[in-house]
Amino acid sequence: MEMNSRTKEGQFHIIHKVPYGDGPYVRAKHAQLVERDQEGAIVWFWKAINAGDKVESALKDMAVVMKQLDRTEEAIEAIKSFRCLCPKSSQESLDNVLIDLFKKCGKVDEQILLLKHKLRMIYRGQAFNGKPTKTARSHGKKFQVSVRQETSRILGNLGWAYMQKSNFMAAEVVYKKAQMIDPDSNKAKNLALCLIKQARYNEARSVLHHVINGEMPGSDDIRARNRAQELLTETWRPTSELLLGLPGLDLDDDFVNGLEKLMNVWAPSRSKRLPIFEQIENFRDQIAC
Repeated sequence: MEMNSRTKEGQFHIIHKVPYGDGPYVRAKHAQLVERDQEGAIVWFWKAINAGDKVESALKDMAVVMKQLDRTEEAIEAIKSFRCLCPKSSQESLDNVLIDLFKKCGKVDEQILLLKHKLRMIYRGQAFNGKPTKTARSHGKKFQVSVRQETSRILGNLGWAYMQKSNFMAAEVVYKKAQMIDPDSNKAKNLALCLIKQARYNEARSVLHHVINGEMPGSDDIRARNRAQELLTETWRPTSELLLGLPGLDLDDDFVNGLEKLMNVWAPSRSKRLPIFEQIENFRDQIAC
């Protein structure tokens, strides 16, 4: 009977993904996953943080629950206030949670600043705690992510953030960098959209044809090709439809130099100074005028 009881208890924890124990963090997870009491879970997560019981996990999980309850601003303040209680090795993942929260509540400027901070950590060799790869999790499955892949992902997110501010010039720059490092059809479509917004239709068509013709990773997805076809129809506009009053680049020298250093390492077949950086300087000259 005792063995049968232990087996049932073990199955319960596996099915509901609830950790073992009786501390405040375990009670918070029980309220979240078994009782489906999100407000009650937040109360127990706070107790776990204050008691020093799995603070990192409690802080992240509480932020997720708060986001679901549209208490995003509260989640942001909680992470900012209590991340100091978490180990150095957890700070990158807490940054990822913050970026997601900033995106949820429309704090684009804060999102851009944090994404640039993460890129600077990569330039300085501080990402992944100095390791070449890290273990990530998606839909319950673990997989390895390289620094190169992470850089491309962050640049893609930065490009999207610039697009939300209608800064298509800056978005174009970082999307091109992301595609040089680790190309995929999603970033290609966003790059094409940036070019369309600047009425540079010939360049946009060239990018989209790579997706439509299946020449880009991820372009085997019919939805990707369909979206590329939709964007292609937008490139047949009169060239006089230029957008006026677009923001400038908003890319500081330190950030640009860091990108250039990465490209010198990861794109050795190209010239030491990539054409895109010459474009950046030209754009700056135009803006200064």
